[in-house]
Amino acid sequence: MRDRALKLLARREYSRLGLKMKLAPHAGDTERLEALLDSLEHRGWLSDPRFAEALVAARREKYGPFRIARELHAEGIADEVIAGVLKEIKGDELNCARRVWERKFGARPRDLRERARQMRFLEHRGFSPAAIARVLRQQDE
Repeated sequence: MRDRALKLLARREYSRLGLKMKLAPHAGDTERLEALLDSLEHRGWLSDPRFAEALVAARREKYGPFRIARELHAEGIADEVIAGVLKEIKGDELNCARRVWERKFGARPRDLRERARQMRFLEHRGFSPAAIARVLRQQDE
């Protein structure tokens, strides 16, 4: 089981919960699995903050802070870790929302229906209502 965990961690970062779910079908008992996870964390090979930073780096060009926070929460990352890694991208949310909007649409909405569709798209991507409104307002001007 330890070899399987190291092979998984050699490919990419995992959260503790994510690695636990991957290894659970192959683990004999949960106590042994928890001990392995504790050992990996103690050695620095498994780190929720490092996983959170990697996920943010991979997702920040496509998604907003709300969607990234939902993903991190689903991976079992603590709220204080989530708040720490999202601080840096919240300041750049407007620029990121603008880039995502430009890649997808690139043109002003022709009517209210199109505007609503663009707003829903950006909202689904995890951007705040304030950032969405500013992006679309700038396109209207």
